[in-house]
Amino acid sequence: MDPAPQAHPILSYVLSRLPTLAKARPAGGGGDFDIEQPPVHTPSPRTPSTAGEGDLEACRAVVRLEETHDAYEALLQEAEGRLEAVYRSAMEGKDLEEPDGRDESAAAAAGDDAAVQEEVIAVLRQAEEGKPVESVRLVDRQLRHLPEAFGRIQGLRVLDVSRNQLEVIPDAIGGLDHLEELRLASNALISLPDSIGLLLNLRILNVGSNRLRSLPDSISKCRSLIELDASYNGLAYLPTNIGYELVNLRKLWVHMNKLRSLPSSICEMRSLYLLDAHFNELCGLPSAIGKLSSLEILNLSSNFSDLKDLPASFGDLLNLRELDLSNNQIHALPDNFGRLDKLEKLNLEQNPLSMPPMEIVNKGVDAVKEYMLQRWLDILLEEERKSIAAAESPQAPTTPSAWLARSVSWVSDVSGSLVGYLSGENKTEKDAYLDQQY
Repeated sequence: MDPAPQAHPILSYVLSRLPTLAKARPAGGGGDFDIEQPPVHTPSPRTPSTAGEGDLEACRAVVRLEETHDAYEALLQEAEGRLEAVYRSAMEGKDLEEPDGRDESAAAAAGDDAAVQEEVIAVLRQAEEGKPVESVRLVDRQLRHLPEAFGRIQGLRVLDVSRNQLEVIPDAIGGLDHLEELRLASNALISLPDSIGLLLNLRILNVGSNRLRSLPDSISKCRSLIELDASYNGLAYLPTNIGYELVNLRKLWVHMNKLRSLPSSICEMRSLYLLDAHFNELCGLPSAIGKLSSLEILNLSSNFSDLKDLPASFGDLLNLRELDLSNNQIHALPDNFGRLDKLEKLNLEQNPLSMPPMEIVNKGVDAVKEYMLQRWLDILLEEERKSIAAAESPQAPTTPSAWLARSVSWVSDVSGSLVGYLSGENKTEKDAYLDQQY
């Protein structure tokens, strides 16, 4: 398989921003030679021996090509990893560490292994002696193994083992009945144990900056969760039922992953306040995304060529205050986008927008809201005109019962509109019409 830079989103983004280089021409005025389409030569007749040699050489060429592709893919992965480190450092406001610095840091940490082991043993001994242990913080200790005995520390509420070298979390972690905060960020975790679903009191879970390809389905059982950070991993999908169970979740970070879609159940997270899914491969959003009635901050930026449109229910996110849609392929905002009355921050950069026009976008968020609201009103008026025209057309119902039903419906609409108009004080014509529709 040919290596594709598009499979590495950060690298693809950087390459798309580089200026196009002019094609180099051969020095000797060789004219129109095209390296991608070299001239075709008519092969000369071959003897059986030369034919066999040619076939062997062709096989060798295929092998060399595969080796070249493998080497190229390795270079792409290395470049993607370096760019991800740069991006992460920039987001965290830290200076990027040089490789030599990391080696020196690792060497220094190796010399402290004995001290770290003593610290771990002291924590476990304190717990065995019946002394209260509510918080354990072993951050940046170069830990490679978390003892199973940690799962027997009764009363533990906070466990922070971020920035270590852990590859596995023991199943015994499920025995921490009172655990409320679990921080496993910046390790080398490939998976999480299913027993994590037993942490019914867990409120904060941070598994960012690991090597996770998926989250266990049992994570949906952690119904007390209010914050979940799974950013900077390789997640290809989220558990199907995650939204049905995590109804108390307030903040969800899943940026810098490989997500192609979000499960429809995520629309049931009625408490969700923040959703960050930037730098993924999202092809779209669930059609019922508008059910997230508490959502105030939404970041869908940098899904690049995959995210092209937004669902019609997007205009139902009435509490949305901050929205980032930059670096996508969105051509038009939903017609009811103007309903987002509380929207204060809007980023639409690097999109091929035609609706609204760029001259409107450049004027700011208020101009966009006003333009889209007027467009929505025009659409409603046009639909009303079509409805009236259909009622007056020759194809209108001719039977008495059909005419009676149509008349009752029409009178009901008119009377409702009249009552709304008479009872509404200090309302503009636009407001009255919107009230009539909803």
